[in-house]
Amino acid sequence: MSKTIAIVGFGPGTSTAVANKFGAEGFSVALIGQNEERLAAGVSALKARGITAAAFLGNASEPTSIRSAIRNARSQLGPITVMQWSAYGGMDVGDLLSADSDALHGVFDVAVFGLLAATSEVLSDLKSNNGAILIANGAFGEVSPETDEYVTNIHLMGLALGSAAKNKLVGLLAQRLKGDGIYVGQVMVYGTIKGTASTNDSSIDPTVIAEKYWEIYQSRNETRATVK
Repeated sequence: MSKTIAIVGFGPGTSTAVANKFGAEGFSVALIGQNEERLAAGVSALKARGITAAAFLGNASEPTSIRSAIRNARSQLGPITVMQWSAYGGMDVGDLLSADSDALHGVFDVAVFGLLAATSEVLSDLKSNNGAILIANGAFGEVSPETDEYVTNIHLMGLALGSAAKNKLVGLLAQRLKGDGIYVGQVMVYGTIKGTASTNDSSIDPTVIAEKYWEIYQSRNETRATVK
């Protein structure tokens, strides 16, 4: 039976590596995002590897948009077996106290409302094939004085707040959906990722992260995994 992975928030780095990994394992790949040029290039690269792939425009911060993108992916590639959520927001919120209300709402539009809308849209597919939801998250969402101090100093408080909300949401969804045979797991990345705008000499190879996603998807025995 054919399998499809829908990658929401497709871009360079982790989501590209995940597309390559799951595609190599026999999945068709639906790339969902807002950048048409990036999506087209991603599809072209996957097809060059012999992987079935297609692109779908969708805004992860708008429930109606992301639901529509997933429906289009299902129509073209078949039922969704895995949804991998790489979308994030809050990069424009450096200081929570000076941010306007629209920017603050935007943090949760992606991390909570968009993710929940996408989950609802794929739910029937996942229930019918013991599917999975795999969620990308960063260590900025970790609750510790050291993390809080670092995030505040580099003016990424919005990103951290969204990551923390997403971290909690992962645990809640994992408990809520396990009775339906749906696995929910996340990979917490402690560091920057090669191929992204924040790349540096100590950045993590995204193929390592993709392998971790494949590992937890196969084993389905841990909700939170880490890559450092």
